[in-house]
Amino acid sequence: MAQATSRQVKLTREGFERLQQTLEQEQTRLAEATRILQEQMETSSDTEDTGLEDAKREKMNIEARIDELEDTLARATVIEDHENEGRVELGAIVVLGNETTKKDMKVLVVSAPEATVTGGSLPRVSEDSPVGKELMGRKKGEAFVVNLDNGKQMKYKVKSIEY
Repeated sequence: MAQATSRQVKLTREGFERLQQTLEQEQTRLAEATRILQEQMETSSDTEDTGLEDAKREKMNIEARIDELEDTLARATVIEDHENEGRVELGAIVVLGNETTKKDMKVLVVSAPEATVTGGSLPRVSEDSPVGKELMGRKKGEAFVVNLDNGKQMKYKVKSIEY
């Protein structure tokens, strides 16, 4: 884990702000979970109390999520500059054409930690996902194939890239 801690995480401005909001929500949930746990401990009898165990587990889960969010935010740098103009990189808004269905979809390319945060105006594609891995570094007009877990293949074409 020590190696992962030093790794920098690149986030879009929107993603950074969303992670901060999520952290604040989790801190509010932690305060509530702590209050519930204290109530459970005061009213608990000596016999096994599943409510008390559930409250402890919930508090631990929230604390772990807070630690994860704080770690990500501490390592975060907001993507401001795009070194590879004309190529897909983190923070790019890409219109992908699905060559099979002939439908286009507009997506935001993000890092893995940002992909887990809900909200936002566009669907997100993580750089670690099958589509994201194939998409990174591509130029407008390039077509590529993605091998899905179920053995199927999807063919996409990069129709446009915005930053």
